[in-house]
Formats: sequence, structure tokens, C-alpha cells
Amino acid sequence: MLTVHHLNNSRSQRVLWLLEELEVPYEIRKYQRDPNTMLAPPELRAIHPLGKSPVIEDEGRVVAESGAIVEYLVDHYDTGRLAPLPGMPDRLRFTYWLHYAEGSAMPPLLLKLVASRIASAPMPFFAKPIARKIASKLQSTFVDPQLALHLHYVDKELATTGWFVGSEFSAADIQMSFPMEAAMARSGIADKLPNIAAFVKRIQQRPAYKRALERGGPYALG
Repeated sequence: MLTVHHLNNSRSQRVLWLLEELEVPYEIRKYQRDPNTMLAPPELRAIHPLGKSPVIEDEGRVVAESGAIVEYLVDHYDTGRLAPLPGMPDRLRFTYWLHYAEGSAMPPLLLKLVASRIASAPMPFFAKPIARKIASKLQSTFVDPQLALHLHYVDKELATTGWFVGSEFSAADIQMSFPMEAAMARSGIADKLPNIAAFVKRIQQRPAYKRALERGGPYALG
């Protein structure tokens, strides 16, 4: 049976959701982040050398990286319902959003999280003003403008159908769910962009999304 190595508060929630949409049987092996470092436990390195999640095992294969896992699952278990078949007009758009999620959308969101943690991290009192100033400068001059650029772009792309590929829900929407939910929690502007806000509300109402949360457990992105 397919196994998902699932880390709390991580991108692996999307894999559970996709498997629920595909109605593919799977088992979960759960791992918890270190409460101080927020890093994955070393046990994950026994599955993949980088010790990251998500990772799946299926038919003797170990597959890592969210985008690669989504492609693998739709190639092996989908029949064209959640991904345009190769050669179809929307296939390139599907591939684009599949990789945009991690390649373009997540970096500024991650930097936003890192900057906020630098500003609040414990340190000697004389270092705090300097750290906070650096974090504030990073956010105001680079992170926030980049977030605004990407989120306004995404909001406009969602305006036509409300989905990322064509007029129907697809696995690209699952892949884009994590950065959009993170943006709602971290950016300060995503909830004011109507198409992103509606997209997040819509996906969270899907039965398969709810089943994945029941199996994987709740997660926080703030």
C-alpha cells in the first residue's frame, strides 16, 4: 500500500488531500517537528537523505518534492479528471502552476516567516534593535513588495473561472493551496484579494480536503 510520510504543519497535507480526491488507499506515518527548531525529526532521513516531508513510498519507489509527487500520483492514478492529459491544450498551464507554487509563490512567503521569527527570536538585549531593524528592512524593501506582486498576479489569474487550470478543479489547485493558505495567514493582503479569498474558502469546503485534515490532523501556517 502507498505510504505517506507526513510531517505536521507541512506541505504533505496536500498529498493526503490529493490521495483523498483520487480515492487511492494509503497509510500515514506521522512525524512531529521539533518544538524549538521547527525542523523535521532525524527519523525522516531514513526515508530520504534530506529528511524532509512530503515523501511517499509506492511500489518500491521513494518520491520526494511536492510537485514531483503530484505529477507521479496523477500519472499513475488519475484518468484525466484532476490533470489534463499530455498533449491537451491546458497541460502546459497545469505544469506551470504545479511548479509556480514552490518555485515562485513560496520563497517570499518563507522569507516573510523567517523575518518575523528573527524579529521575535530570543537574543541579547543589545542585539534586539539591530535584528529587528534588519528584519523590518528586509520585509519593507523586498519581501512585502514581492508578495504584493505575486498575490495580485494570482488574484487576477483566478478571476476568470476561480480555478488555476480551465474551468474545473484540478491537482494544480491542490498544489497551489499551500501557498494561498500561507498567504492568507502571513501576507496581510491576501484576505483582501477577493479571488484568492474565495479560492481558499472554496477548497476548504471540499469533502476530500476535510477527510485529509481528519486523517493528517489540523495544521497552522501562521
